[in-house]
Amino acid sequence: MAGGKDLALIFSRLRSRRTTHPAQAGCPMGHGTVPAGSASVPPPRPAPSSTKPSATEPSAAELSAAEPSATEPDFTDPVQAAAFLRQFHAERPGSGDPEPRVRQVLDEIERTGSYRHTPEELAFGARVAWRNSARCIGRLYWRSLVVRDLRECSSADELAEHCFEHLRTAGNGGRIRPVISVFAPDRPGRPAPRILNSQLVRYAGHPRPDGGWTGDPAGGQLAARAADLGWKRGDGRFDVLPLLVQERPGEPPRWYELPDDSTLEVPLRHPDHAWFAELGLRWYAVPAISDLTLEIGGIRYPAAPFNGWYMGTEIGARNLADADRYDLLGEVAGRLGLDTSSDRTLWRDRALVELNLAVLHSFQEAGVTIADHHTESDRFLRHIAQEKRLGRPTPADWSWIVPPVSGALTPVFHRYYDPVDPALRPAFVPREPW
Repeated sequence: MAGGKDLALIFSRLRSRRTTHPAQAGCPMGHGTVPAGSASVPPPRPAPSSTKPSATEPSAAELSAAEPSATEPDFTDPVQAAAFLRQFHAERPGSGDPEPRVRQVLDEIERTGSYRHTPEELAFGARVAWRNSARCIGRLYWRSLVVRDLRECSSADELAEHCFEHLRTAGNGGRIRPVISVFAPDRPGRPAPRILNSQLVRYAGHPRPDGGWTGDPAGGQLAARAADLGWKRGDGRFDVLPLLVQERPGEPPRWYELPDDSTLEVPLRHPDHAWFAELGLRWYAVPAISDLTLEIGGIRYPAAPFNGWYMGTEIGARNLADADRYDLLGEVAGRLGLDTSSDRTLWRDRALVELNLAVLHSFQEAGVTIADHHTESDRFLRHIAQEKRLGRPTPADWSWIVPPVSGALTPVFHRYYDPVDPALRPAFVPREPW
């Protein structure tokens, strides 16, 4: 077994060789693609009870003997690597003794500064990263995540084409599939390409002379950057942004127009109000997050776009309703003939419900997968129960798990959750800037 002394020795040797590996240049799913929770303060949590560390966690001796330096190392953390490999074997019955693989990986880290996951380890790590996503209400189906191993792809052109294929695969004619595309990892002294878009599909925002916006203000900065690179921006409310890929630090990113067949969009209609179609609203079907780093066993994959399917409130109560996004509640309330003279008429609440009803109705009529917040809340409690039977906690951020519409009517509102451990891995983590 590789114990604390082994790991400490590896750390010591790696640190002594840091000059041979230049430091990396500077530079979080429904599935939780945008804040799906209420902005209100969650109820106070009781103090967490002490728990024994699982067999897959590194021992106290390993942690104390192999404490990394405060600065970001330019090599893979062997403690994280060993802990992940033991977890991988512990959760896969019949996989045998993990220690031979641990020793192999520790030797590889000592020789090269990093190591390579097997395809099985990569798929397991990506799925567990989804399982560990504290802000995602849609984790019941974490085992079904389709993992596309694209680690050999390193050029911007190839990466863009694989992203378009990701959208086609995930869109699946409307029957949305959870998919992740894992591209090359960062290596010592060799940072891998990055996707600059927050999602593979997003709408551009265009500033107006009056200080307002046409389109999505959240897409304004990327639209401006793409225009500086030569993208001919339009002036519509739903202009799909190009994909921006940066191969290396200091190099200008390249932009790629999304093919029409990769972008599945749903025109929005209301089941009771024909005028709603006149608003010309629509939304894309695949919420593929593309600006987070997938971290597995100390290996960082900076380009790993992934998606689930939408929960209706993400579109109807946030993207289309938030004041700093499309801000449509006043327009919808006016069409409904609501009294907007006072907040006490609850006109925003009434308009919000009708907007969300239109989203759910439109996706259903178009045959595109979407979940409502009541159903997804029930599914999340099923997920918690399953994990509890397996002896695993379910970390959850209350403010993201509780839906932004009728939160108190859902079962996820009236309970506490396991505390969120920011060090929990595998995980999707904020990307380090170049």
